[in-house]
Amino acid sequence: MPVEVLDVDEFVRLSEKAGQCLVKKTKKETKLKLRTRKELYTMKVDPQKVDEVLKKLKCETTEA
Repeated sequence: MPVEVLDVDEFVRLSEKAGQCLVKKTKKETKLKLRTRKELYTMKVDPQKVDEVLKKLKCETTEA
């Protein structure tokens, strides 16, 4: 089961261990998914704020 993260700073900290970040955009929200070796972490972000969060991430990003 994926673990939902609500804090942006914690999500950025988890991105240091992640292999990649998958970005899935919809009309209402954008979902970010971090895949680490053991867990899948997800976070929902407003479409206006997603660029700020993506700049802070320390892993490769892929858009789906």
